[in-house]
Amino acid sequence: MHPNLAAATSRQRSGSMSAPVSRDALVGIEQLVPLFDGRRVPYVNLDNAASTPAFRSVVETIDEFLPFYSGVHRGTGYKSRVSTTAFERARELIGEFLGADPERDVVVFAKNTTEAINRLARSLAADDDSVVLTTMLEHHSNDLPWRGRFRTVHVGLCEDGSLDVEDLDRRLAEHAGHVALLAVAGASNVTGVVQPVHELAAKVHAAGGRILVDAAQLAPHRLIDMRSHDDPGHLDFVALSAHKLYAPYGTGALVGARSAFAGAPDHVGGGTVRAVTTDAIVWSDLPDREEAGSPNVVGAVALAAATRTLTEIGLDRIADHERALTRYAIDGLRGVPGLVLHGPTATSGPSAKVGVIPFTIVGVDHGLVAAVLGYEHGIGVRSGCFCAHPYIAHLLRLDRADSVAWLERARQGDKRGVPGMIRISFGCYNDRRDVDRVVHALERVAAGDYAADYRADLDGSVHPAGYVEPLLFSLDRT
Repeated sequence: MHPNLAAATSRQRSGSMSAPVSRDALVGIEQLVPLFDGRRVPYVNLDNAASTPAFRSVVETIDEFLPFYSGVHRGTGYKSRVSTTAFERARELIGEFLGADPERDVVVFAKNTTEAINRLARSLAADDDSVVLTTMLEHHSNDLPWRGRFRTVHVGLCEDGSLDVEDLDRRLAEHAGHVALLAVAGASNVTGVVQPVHELAAKVHAAGGRILVDAAQLAPHRLIDMRSHDDPGHLDFVALSAHKLYAPYGTGALVGARSAFAGAPDHVGGGTVRAVTTDAIVWSDLPDREEAGSPNVVGAVALAAATRTLTEIGLDRIADHERALTRYAIDGLRGVPGLVLHGPTATSGPSAKVGVIPFTIVGVDHGLVAAVLGYEHGIGVRSGCFCAHPYIAHLLRLDRADSVAWLERARQGDKRGVPGMIRISFGCYNDRRDVDRVVHALERVAAGDYAADYRADLDGSVHPAGYVEPLLFSLDRT
């Protein structure tokens, strides 16, 4: 176990339902932030579904690595050789974290999950008449990339916002033999609902297709095992982001079958070729062929270090704590006057949701709620549609007229008052005190108890009128 992690774990905060890792094991968790009234309070981060703070073990690993950082692969100097070894070892560790087959699978680095999915969408070998199935609960990043190349069919939802598996079965039967891929979120970034990905994999394999799991929200919360290629529940592709895995250094990965990549790569340029003449190209082998340009070596090392730390903590421990904390939070939120929870709320069983809870407060704009929590209580949440507009429309029961009006306002560049929700989302370090603080703050918001005069800009952002933000960090500081 990393020394810092061992020390931090031994200093668990007092109180019931302690997190599986101390706050000391992460950077900035007790950071004091300014409020509208001039006070400073410890920040409560309940926006982990957007991005997580960094593990100290990751920061320390990077600090140890940076003196040896250099360009990788073709450099002959010592630092280049060390950096190349670290970069390729990071690739191996990420594959191991996901249970990938080191011979048949490849780990391709990307900026994030979005770029990884776009890369697969443009590189996947498939027939011209192939269909990609995705679902109505996807993040835009697991929907829009497929529309550009394939006929894309959206699997429907049950009324509560869970996947309509019967509709999936119908779609698979309808397109059997022509299904290139089922692209599905392992866990929703809106409701936290977890998909039975291995069961879905078996279904799509029986129809002659493959499965991609968008694991951006799943990987920080649950153990992922891609399983062997001869297992019906094998996961053909997994995409993830380091910034949601406590390693915000600008990288992500696509892991999957080498055989799926064919022809010219998604991006071309340096590092992707064996040889070039003015009229011919010989492409490199994988993964180099799919990693054009100088790679983010630091980001790869950081992601590998984070996977090591998560393994040491134990993803089963993280899941158990999160289930209990989510249930505690749901119980508390239900006591807030006018607060409406959206989507599935199950916290037990194999498909128990990850710690993501969306809600609205009757009569109070979602953007205003989030702004008051941030400016007056020092609590970071997220509001809006969370890059999943069709899913939000379903959960809010928007009719066609509402949706058309929404689109028209967006065309005009006015996002004020658009439909949306507030979302709280947990990391492995959050505990009951964070929940108690947000529930208390929401009770005050619901009662209209807030001090500032809030205004909304055309982009939908809400802030106190005339407020000058006291920046505690700025690149312009001397």
